[in-house]
Amino acid sequence: MSIDELQEYGLSEMDDGEIRQFLSSQKVGVLGLPDANEPYLLPLSFGYDGEERLYFTYLIGSSSRKGTMSEETDTASFLVYKVDTMYNWQSVLLTGTITDVPDTEWDDLEETMSDVWRPNLFETASLSGDVKLYEFRIREQTGVKHQGLPPGFEAGGESN
Repeated sequence: MSIDELQEYGLSEMDDGEIRQFLSSQKVGVLGLPDANEPYLLPLSFGYDGEERLYFTYLIGSSSRKGTMSEETDTASFLVYKVDTMYNWQSVLLTGTITDVPDTEWDDLEETMSDVWRPNLFETASLSGDVKLYEFRIREQTGVKHQGLPPGFEAGGESN
């Protein structure tokens, strides 16, 4: 079914303001990088500049598939979603470019990255590995949400 067909059940598209507000309130999503055989998907925390850029911190080991793939791709996708109940959820899909941020620019992003969630494991591991910062520049964005019961339904069952 298309989004248009699902609107009669309560699904609605998010406008740019709703997408910005949603991204500002979230901390984790899934990065999709293209690969020859199948997409490479990574759960990542992110910082958002409130406009058109997300930032990811990578912990890079001696050989990093995500680092190599990020450097080689022209287009990546990022999915952010939140599910409270089966009738109350939001989802935003972003498409854009991903590039390495030079170390000299990290201080400029301190505020954007200040409240990014990171597992405690990263704090320990970062002492023995290289850390890189990547910028995801949003080219396209779409968002959908469902908030509340579908028309014709009441709590506890279908209406008569």
